[in-house]
Amino acid sequence: MSDFISDFWSYYIAAIALIGIAWCVWLLFSQRKMPKGVSTTDDTGHVWDNDLRELNNPLPRWWMWMFLLACIFSLGYLILYPGLGSYAGVLKFSSQDELAAHRQAAEKMQNEIYAKYLKMDVKQVAADPDAREIGQRLFLNYCAQCHGSDARGSRGFPNLTDDDWLYGGEPETIQQTIAKGRNGVMPPFAGAIDGKQAGDTAQYVRSLSGLTYDPIRASRGESTFKSTCVACHGGSGKGNQALGAPNLSDKVWLYGSSEGAIVDAILKGHNGHMPAHEEILTPERIRMLTAYVWGLSNSAAPAGQ
Repeated sequence: MSDFISDFWSYYIAAIALIGIAWCVWLLFSQRKMPKGVSTTDDTGHVWDNDLRELNNPLPRWWMWMFLLACIFSLGYLILYPGLGSYAGVLKFSSQDELAAHRQAAEKMQNEIYAKYLKMDVKQVAADPDAREIGQRLFLNYCAQCHGSDARGSRGFPNLTDDDWLYGGEPETIQQTIAKGRNGVMPPFAGAIDGKQAGDTAQYVRSLSGLTYDPIRASRGESTFKSTCVACHGGSGKGNQALGAPNLSDKVWLYGSSEGAIVDAILKGHNGHMPAHEEILTPERIRMLTAYVWGLSNSAAPAGQ
């Protein structure tokens, strides 16, 4: 009820609740006796299946008492618990407080589990079967939506099971990526490069990774690449992990390796956003998730060694 801008709405809702209960009680007692001049043998005119008639009988006593007890229970509930506008109830119950208490209890129990892994190196955590199971569940809950349940990614979302890393694959870097997020921007060059130049540059980029290419067009695209792309991807196209610029000389392609896909990247650019999770996950969970992701593409020594 904290969203109300005035006390009127609080009183309004409280009045509706109380009047509704009072009306139910009045209706109950108004029907406890037969109206004068009406016999129990009189029917209402409603007939089903030819001979099933609705008669004008008063309500059964057991039903009336059950209904009345339900109304009394409702009044008691509204006195003890929130329900009458902004009135908090005698017990001051709050679903938010209850949820917070449950979360604190759950986190306390989980932190006891995580405690032993805090003393271990991330690579040793990655080798622990129980830790991997916990990490996998965290991954499925928070990462699978983009990277897939098998962590192999899809178009625009990196494959986490290979050894190709945009920002580096060391545990410290992975942990920073999960906690702080990333924003990898490939700026559009449509204002500086026309479609023909972009196509030639795409042919040169394909030649760097051993794909089929047109040598004549690639030779023309080389000069454009070296005047426009080397600042991020380097002279040999091997990228720059400090910037998140991908290696263009390997077989890994985030958005596709066709000429059309490369031309789109050059002219329109890309904006790859990895959201930060430090406000969602505790440091212990981020570390556990780091170990799991690192272990997807690395083998670790058994825990304790």
